[in-house]
Amino acid sequence: MVDQSTGMAQRKHLENYFVGHASAEHQWPLGPAVSDLPWLRVVEFAPGPKASGWIYATIGAYEARPERPIEFLLATDRSAPRFIELLTMTAWYHFKEGLDLGHTFAIGQPWLPSSACDHMLVSLPYPFGPVLEVCPLSTGDLHYYWLLPITRSESEFKIREGQQALEERFDADGIRFWDPGRASVVPDAPMPDAETRFG
Repeated sequence: MVDQSTGMAQRKHLENYFVGHASAEHQWPLGPAVSDLPWLRVVEFAPGPKASGWIYATIGAYEARPERPIEFLLATDRSAPRFIELLTMTAWYHFKEGLDLGHTFAIGQPWLPSSACDHMLVSLPYPFGPVLEVCPLSTGDLHYYWLLPITRSESEFKIREGQQALEERFDADGIRFWDPGRASVVPDAPMPDAETRFG
């Protein structure tokens, strides 16, 4: 059973942070989340004083795992139903598998057409800071984590070398995380030659 007071507190938290941004609330109508997470909503914030792009944030993902109250947000350079779908998929995956800070997961397809990014990294919302990240509740703090689209090779690098090493590469390259056409900061491993492959 969804705690309506918690949902209201989340809305107020987001609205206070994104004051001056037009917003709309959505529910993705397809897939298993409709029945498994009937309370889940995604709020879309238009560009404004706090962000020059579009921000999408979940409300109700915390109910999937009340013992670890987290929500998810996505920053983009455009408005599209695709982002509502992606956040709904993420919340459902969290419901089934459990996500946390630093986790990576495959989404099975590019996050946007022609993008090399087909994985997500669950990260701190660095562009917005702890004021947005931490939503105080009467039962304790709820945290908003940032979904950062990454490539398969970046995900594999993070698993090998750690999240800090990957984020250092992001910083060094100055990645435009909202750009679906951005290049991977970790080149794909070269295919072995025929003798190595079959010898």
